[in-house]
Amino acid sequence: MNEHEKEDREQFLPISEGELAMLGDGEVAYIKQLDAGIAQKLFPALREAPEGIDLYAVLGADGTPLALTDSWNAAVANVMENDLVAVSLH
Repeated sequence: MNEHEKEDREQFLPISEGELAMLGDGEVAYIKQLDAGIAQKLFPALREAPEGIDLYAVLGADGTPLALTDSWNAAVANVMENDLVAVSLH
């Protein structure tokens, strides 16, 4: 393989959705502010989410719901307790 072919191959290596979802798995957690309706969809055990308060979800790199809290600081603490790196979603 010549240098040109090698550069082309490295530039266009395909990645599957599954591989993409696993990037950061067990290492990265996302913190996302949610409204009550979305919180209930992500956390079905939550029967009635309180309206009018901020809710924060901790999500795994693949989007798996890990924790729900009403405090940004508590969400960050949950991430740190589980030896993950926090990334914020807006």
